[in-house]
Amino acid sequence: KQIEEVVLHATVVDEQLHLVTGLDKSAFAVYEQGQPQTITSFRQEDVPVEMGIVVDNSGSMRDKRGQVNQAVLNLVRASNPEDQVFVVNFGQKPYLDQDFTSDVNLLQAALHQVSAKGSTALYDAIVASAIHLENNSRLSKKVLLVITDGEDNMSQETLQEASRRLQQANGPTLYAIGLTGGGLQSEGREALQRLATGTGGVAYFPDSLDQVDSITRTVARDIRSQYIIAYKPRNQNGKPDYQSLHVEAHAPGYAKLTVRTRSGYYAPESGN
Repeated sequence: KQIEEVVLHATVVDEQLHLVTGLDKSAFAVYEQGQPQTITSFRQEDVPVEMGIVVDNSGSMRDKRGQVNQAVLNLVRASNPEDQVFVVNFGQKPYLDQDFTSDVNLLQAALHQVSAKGSTALYDAIVASAIHLENNSRLSKKVLLVITDGEDNMSQETLQEASRRLQQANGPTLYAIGLTGGGLQSEGREALQRLATGTGGVAYFPDSLDQVDSITRTVARDIRSQYIIAYKPRNQNGKPDYQSLHVEAHAPGYAKLTVRTRSGYYAPESGN
């Protein structure tokens, strides 16, 4: 199956990690498998997104959910009002407690569906949420926000399978908030880092719950400030399974710009 077009959602930051907006198409260069690609469409505008909010509901989260829920609602309020958002709470299993909606009251009710007991099936929840986004194709821009304080200890899916599912062509950007001070060890941090970075997202590890609110507002700003860059891949014959991607940006007045976007994608015939 040919890839008609690859669409990248890219965030640009300067050396101080400040968002850089207002660049034009000529500032960007896209490489697939190291080969330069021709950009076929380019824009920077605040488009509505489909977003999955995926929140750990295990026992250790019980005393954290109040602040986490408030921070998530502030993200929704700071986002595009036309966004379509769903809520998945997960412990031993993921539960879709609210399907796609832009109604903040419904999302608030879903976030309060708290059992806060049991284990942490993080990868199962991520895979199920990515599939749910994939199956809903009304909006092309897709985001997952994952909040957890522990490591996966219950999933049928593996980290590798979760990573592969996220890295389908035109898959979601994943942002993760790993709450430290609980059961989140270095291995769990590295897993969240890998999942986020591979999609062009960011993994945050706040020292305290008080920082979560400013992080979710940062994520909302990040999503609304992205560039949308599309290209038609060259040399589609005999494409290997995985296509690596690299995007650069250069502009007058900036010594160094960093572009965050997905690091690659799996060709569709092997991904589904």
